[in-house]
Amino acid sequence: MTEYQCPMCGVQSPVETAPWCCPRCRGPWDLVFSPPPVPLASLPARVNSLWRYEEALPLPAGPARAAVSLGEGRTPLVPLSDTVTAKLDFLMPTLSFKDRGAVLLAELARRLKPGRVIADSSGNAGTSIAAYCARAGLDCTVHVPAGTSPKKLQQIGAHGARTELVPGDREAAAQVARAVAGEKGVFYASHVFNPYFLHGTKTYVYEIWEDLGGRLPEALVLPVGNGTLLLGAALAIGELRAHGLLTEQPALLAVQAAAVSPLAFAFRAGADDVLAPASTTRTLAEGIAIPHPPRARQILTAVRAGGGDFLTVTEDQIRTAQLDLATRGLYVEPTAAACWAAVRTDGLGGRTAVLPLCGAGLKSGLAATA
Repeated sequence: MTEYQCPMCGVQSPVETAPWCCPRCRGPWDLVFSPPPVPLASLPARVNSLWRYEEALPLPAGPARAAVSLGEGRTPLVPLSDTVTAKLDFLMPTLSFKDRGAVLLAELARRLKPGRVIADSSGNAGTSIAAYCARAGLDCTVHVPAGTSPKKLQQIGAHGARTELVPGDREAAAQVARAVAGEKGVFYASHVFNPYFLHGTKTYVYEIWEDLGGRLPEALVLPVGNGTLLLGAALAIGELRAHGLLTEQPALLAVQAAAVSPLAFAFRAGADDVLAPASTTRTLAEGIAIPHPPRARQILTAVRAGGGDFLTVTEDQIRTAQLDLATRGLYVEPTAAACWAAVRTDGLGGRTAVLPLCGAGLKSGLAATA
């Protein structure tokens, strides 16, 4: 295995012995990892899961590598308009895109052999971690806010994980999990602090690149709370460009709910980090309702580097977009509808774009009207 590195203060630590966060600044880790190129021509003959991009994944190859795979990845592209295409990541094994990162965290944990795995989540990441820990035979506990969708709680429990309900919001659940993350024998399967998760989500872009014949659209529209999908996308774009496999860099268009939009506010203010205090209210898009994302600086940098932008959507726009998608045969949860809500009427000025439909509607149902 390689080493973790703190993007803020440069501290490095071996993956096998590292604490769950940087011991100096308490920030999230990055990974010291420079993958070789993925050969496009060889991909059709490979395994039909995200493990087909083995050169780009930061775990050693070998027969035991995919032991916890559930066939994740390889989700279809479906047109929504003449220029906008949806990638149906709600068709993943646990019905959300979080499977892309969870499979790498579970495989890493399986190799490290901890006594137990813990995670915190607003729902989808928790269900993914629970499922892949079950596949790997790992003991798992997921800390979730008390207001989490009952259907997501049921799914976590069905996979055999313990669910710890935490009074308060998403950040409160994270604080409880982090309080025990440093205990002996505990592996903190954090989709925010552990960079292996980001190296799993980057396969979202590798799949688009493969399916479009070695190119990407002019824009990638991505929902952003903790930014794990956007940062994974930025990793993949950087790797493809470094190997000369991509000539044009797509703009990263980050979408937040107007009710909880600290990154959009910081971006428009020209700030390098989120500005406090953040003004927030409840939002239907619970999966991206993150007032203080730990990787805020990296998210803002990634969006600016590619000439991207932040888009915000209202609750009414989310409701309308969710219903519109459902009438097209695509039943997704409100958070997953946010990206379509952001672009469905303006058409992105004619630019080609791909957006993810990240979570199935069965997880939370149709958004209620006000």
